[in-house]
Amino acid sequence: MLMTIVAIYSLYVLISIYTSIMQIGFISKAKNRQAVLLNQEDFLKAGNYSIAKQKMSILSSFVDYLFFIAWIDFGISYLSENIYFENTALLNIAIVMGFVIINSVLSLPFAYYEKFVLDAKFGFNKSSIGLWIKDTIISFVLTILLGSLIVWGIYEIISNLTLWWVWSFAFIFGVIVLINMLYPAFRAMFFDKLTPLQDEALDSEIKSLMDKTGFVSSGVFVSDASKRDARLNAYFGGFGKAKRVVLFDTLIEKLSTRELLAVLGHELGHFAHGDIYKNIALLGAMLFAMFAIFGNLPQALYLELGFSQEPYIIMIFLMLFMPILGFILMPIMGMLSRHNEFAADKMGSELAGVGGEIELANALKKLVTENKSFPLSHPLYMFFHYTHPPVLERLKELGVDLGDTQKDSIQEKCKADI
Repeated sequence: MLMTIVAIYSLYVLISIYTSIMQIGFISKAKNRQAVLLNQEDFLKAGNYSIAKQKMSILSSFVDYLFFIAWIDFGISYLSENIYFENTALLNIAIVMGFVIINSVLSLPFAYYEKFVLDAKFGFNKSSIGLWIKDTIISFVLTILLGSLIVWGIYEIISNLTLWWVWSFAFIFGVIVLINMLYPAFRAMFFDKLTPLQDEALDSEIKSLMDKTGFVSSGVFVSDASKRDARLNAYFGGFGKAKRVVLFDTLIEKLSTRELLAVLGHELGHFAHGDIYKNIALLGAMLFAMFAIFGNLPQALYLELGFSQEPYIIMIFLMLFMPILGFILMPIMGMLSRHNEFAADKMGSELAGVGGEIELANALKKLVTENKSFPLSHPLYMFFHYTHPPVLERLKELGVDLGDTQKDSIQEKCKADI
């Protein structure tokens, strides 16, 4: 049984690395061909950025695999043998949080490299080392405080209820919904500074869009995201009347008013179609499957690993194997998500008024340019990783004339070369 588990994790890592290698090969050929959507210089730069990200992903996958083997072989045993508390609840919390903290610390070199080497090289990073350290410390403290409460809750459920995996799923699912509700407030409290949108004309236009879809919000806010990153983004957070519309200041700076309204119309399309709740339901299904599997593992497996079936062992196993189930279900979730994106694009272009499809298309092109998103991808990588359709497909669906790229696509040329 142990060998089966290691084999499954090994297969997951190999497939993940293989898709990244295929993506690197695909982009390496495509980036030197005729540019699509971007000018030739930006097209090459976006290709180089994507390749660099994939190389880092391969290294990260390999290191994660080594960590997995280490945890299974001696890491969990080391924690359980060297952490002492008479109170069993505190003992379980300490061991699980020890696992979480060690993994977080081990991931810091990758986070630092991505921020201050890779992102800095391609012009994204705007953060200072001091601000990054401050953000990291705050994240650690919040992880320890909130994580400990969650672990305590699951410990109590496992210790006192027969169908513990059902109730643990319900508990974690409720926590996820609560975090989604509180996310904008937490982010504003500890990280970004949110200020009400000062542009009264734009604020009025946005509220008019929201009225058309029945979206009730506590306000439209601007995030000072540019102090950390140059990428463009926006998000809707919270539930009920606590929902907020948050625009990155970089987005306001780079998009025209009509382009911005088209992008927000797209997001409101997700709301109108219930996509937020569909995504939560999909996540709930994935969590339920995970808890069902680990709630019914045979005791022989734990004995083979040299462990008793303690709550902290179950929780650590859940965290170790959660990425595998996510990777398996990602193609299904990706296909549904890409379908939803097309529908949201259609509604976004309609909400933007006459010529809305052109405004949304222009906004998508600017997002690709500013975020250095390479517009082409290997089909296998797209199958496993893409939650959004490629921008070219979105533009075609909007009826935007792409000229030669629509008739003689580089995507098809590169596919034929591989």
